[in-house]
Amino acid sequence: MHRALVVVFDKESTAHEGENVLLRLDREGSISVACHALLAKDADGTVKLMPKQDFGPLDTSFSTPLASLIALLGGPSGLAASAATGFTFGPGADAANARLGPDFVDEIRNAFLPGKVAVLSEIRENWTAPIDVRMEQIGGVVFRRSLSNVRRTPEEDNLAAMQADVDQLKAEQSLSESERKEHLQKKINQLYDKMNAQLQKVEVRRGSALRAA
Repeated sequence: MHRALVVVFDKESTAHEGENVLLRLDREGSISVACHALLAKDADGTVKLMPKQDFGPLDTSFSTPLASLIALLGGPSGLAASAATGFTFGPGADAANARLGPDFVDEIRNAFLPGKVAVLSEIRENWTAPIDVRMEQIGGVVFRRSLSNVRRTPEEDNLAAMQADVDQLKAEQSLSESERKEHLQKKINQLYDKMNAQLQKVEVRRGSALRAA
């Protein structure tokens, strides 16, 4: 399954450990990493794209979810910092092109506090445990969201992505040990809560549109 993955760490050294874990899993064949980057947030809130990172084959695809997400998290300071790395964002780097729901972006913003370092990547994975277990062991907080190649409304994209994640987690849950089942159920419940909140927003918007018609 094609996903955006973000892992937030308390310090740079563990973020580099997380980066190594990601690339090791790619070499082992457990996952496939399309591209990745590291972002650091300074004490004053300035976001820096850390240099000498491997963006893989998508390094010139300015409207990819990863590039858009970096722009959304970094703003003008992130764009300025990227000049030193040779990675420049085009005008397509926005929330719509990120193909990620605003709730997902807000979750990352809330976790990506001053002093934190985040590993961002686009991956393909069939099983969440390899990343979750290893990243959590070194103190990483994991966020992921499925990416679809089918373009719909932003609300439809977001709901479809969350449903895809629920389906994947349920499939894993059926094959997991009891402790892992509980961990996965918590994630499933969180996704259901987000889906219900998204549906309520859609209904409110539709009701407002009907009243205005």
